[in-house]
Amino acid sequence: MSAPLLQRRPPLPRESDFTSRLRSPAVSARVGLWLGVCFALAFVTGLISHAAQANDLWFPFPTRPAWGYRVTQGLHVLSGTAAIPLLVVKLWTVFPKLFAAIPRAPKHLMVTSLERGSIALLVSGSVFMLASGLANSAQWYPWSFSFRATHYAVAWITIGALIIHVMVKLPLIRRALGSDIDDTTGDRPEAVDSGGLSRRGLLRTTWVAAAGAVLLSAGAAVPWLRNVSVFAVRSGDGPGGIPINRSARAADVVAAALSADYRLTITHGGRSRELSRSELVALPQHTYELPIACVEGWSASGSWTGVRISDLLVLIGAPAASEVAIVSLQRHGAYRRTTLPANFAEHPATLLALQLNGEPLSIDHGYPCRLIAPNRPGVLQTKWVTRLEV
Repeated sequence: MSAPLLQRRPPLPRESDFTSRLRSPAVSARVGLWLGVCFALAFVTGLISHAAQANDLWFPFPTRPAWGYRVTQGLHVLSGTAAIPLLVVKLWTVFPKLFAAIPRAPKHLMVTSLERGSIALLVSGSVFMLASGLANSAQWYPWSFSFRATHYAVAWITIGALIIHVMVKLPLIRRALGSDIDDTTGDRPEAVDSGGLSRRGLLRTTWVAAAGAVLLSAGAAVPWLRNVSVFAVRSGDGPGGIPINRSARAADVVAAALSADYRLTITHGGRSRELSRSELVALPQHTYELPIACVEGWSASGSWTGVRISDLLVLIGAPAASEVAIVSLQRHGAYRRTTLPANFAEHPATLLALQLNGEPLSIDHGYPCRLIAPNRPGVLQTKWVTRLEV
């Protein structure tokens, strides 16, 4: 092959090739501050969600306020949504640093290695968390790993990397935040191109983009925003005004749920009792206004009527404050069997619901009966209940 036919790879860019004055510590620090706030909020509310779904929690997860999980999980998803445009702008402003020369002096080399290592973990973790979180909100799972376990583990890695990064960069961050946005003291010498957008203009655009992302998706958790939140994962449509995540057909329970032979079995030690749906209806009924709040970030309230779980336990001589395994008619799925902690089982608002908003449960909402409890993730509000095992 002749030499002219040999193609040379274009050289990698150098840090000096990026000349926009928008790529400055003054901009990066301000965007990073709000990105850090979003990450911290998502991390704390994510820990709450993880605790709400844990079976081996060392403390009893609270039953009050009844709307607590609805608020924390809504904040979790919305803070992650707001972080997306913030992360894009943040990465754009610091992109030239990727091509900065590595110092050779041992002292500076160690600091630079720590900084770049934390940045590698921080960037990769941030992208993974936001991308997988969006996919989970849309109920799209193009992977084989457990979303909940992996999301939880990577969250700790990402927050740890963020803390290290802030510690390394704290002097620069403090100077940048303490000076005027147009101050050029910390700028690279090459960052002189003013372009057509000011630094304040870039920040305003970033704030608008973050607020717009929240507004366009918040309707999933805030009912009065549903008409404008075109990106909300759930619109609020569904039987009784409650959306459906998993239908009876998808769970393959239609025949069993509609069968005249259906019985609810309650067991405690060597005792057991079976109740038909008509017998459940004949028991004392109670009504509570409770939300369904799902990990995808959507939530909706409904008026639920049914039998208290504590009353059902009394029928077989079990203490009201007992841990109960709730078993669904569905044969497959990670949540076909869930655990109801003792403090939830004894709560008066924890029901085996038979009606929603004054009408019998639709089959997609869990007919013939379903669990509904205050301050509990939607994935644990088991539908098509067939057994209560004390």
